[in-house]
Amino acid sequence: MSDLLERLRSRGWRMTSQRRVVAEVLAGDHVHLTADEVHARAVERLPEIARATVYNTLGELVALGEVVEFSTDGRAKRYDPNAHRAHQHLVCSGCGLIRDVRPAGDPLAVLLAEERFGFAVEKADVTYRGLCPECSAG
Repeated sequence: MSDLLERLRSRGWRMTSQRRVVAEVLAGDHVHLTADEVHARAVERLPEIARATVYNTLGELVALGEVVEFSTDGRAKRYDPNAHRAHQHLVCSGCGLIRDVRPAGDPLAVLLAEERFGFAVEKADVTYRGLCPECSAG
């Protein structure tokens, strides 16, 4: 059973067949799917699942804090089940591949006090960009 499914069961989340399929689609490392990609993969497992059900389930998972919603391009929202381990994202500028990375050190520590403008900074979202090995070679 995936980490996400285990977390949801431990919370007592009602596991319908549709919810289970969405959670299974999101299971794994380096998963960063759009809602449409989640729906397409869910349909392969459960052909009758509705797009609205997928969107509603993703919204519930985000509200529960079990999935993180983010965007690397300012347009398509992506869903990351790696919600309980601090990480940043590494994005290929060529093909769009996204990997979770855990850089050494605290990204908040890099922001000097005079650059915080009095803010009580709670978190930092850093996106690293570059070319993956396949795009670099091509």
